[in-house]
Amino acid sequence: MACLLTKGRAINCFDISGGISAIYCTTGNLGTITESAGQITNMAGTFVIFKYDLNGSANTMTTTATSSRENGTTSFATTLSVTMPKLSKEDNAELKLLLYSRPKIIVVDRNLNAMLMGTTNGCSLETATLTTGGSFQDMAGYSLEFNSEETSAPNFINGATAANPLAGMSSASVTVTVGTNT
Repeated sequence: MACLLTKGRAINCFDISGGISAIYCTTGNLGTITESAGQITNMAGTFVIFKYDLNGSANTMTTTATSSRENGTTSFATTLSVTMPKLSKEDNAELKLLLYSRPKIIVVDRNLNAMLMGTTNGCSLETATLTTGGSFQDMAGYSLEFNSEETSAPNFINGATAANPLAGMSSASVTVTVGTNT
């Protein structure tokens, strides 16, 4: 791997928004993943992804790179925190499945950037908190924290659209299952 810098960075325009609009989870096999120029350009698997719509400002993804001078290693730890209002027995059942599995998660931000979290090692649902507050305006729902540790940051996915974050994957056979209100 070459360690030479290849470009600088100018000050950006005020044309972006923070936040996450949706996540898509799968426990299926994504097949062979093709990466080029820092993005995923194709997948060859057949799988189902489940869409979880998000709103508000409590949904965040943070990736922290850690290098060890002594060991010559670098790793990327990503934490995804999501809040989903409203409790249901159906959501409890799905959360149990997420807790037991190692899903791969596609995070779509408000700028329609789609990034794959847990590409190689999957993600773990580290904490799932069910909350119901005391007053009428308090939260009644779920707070989830997923973590992944990989040798690279979550890769951008080429060709993502608002309806399908994997629309640009010509070799993948993907079924998008949209969430329901329970």
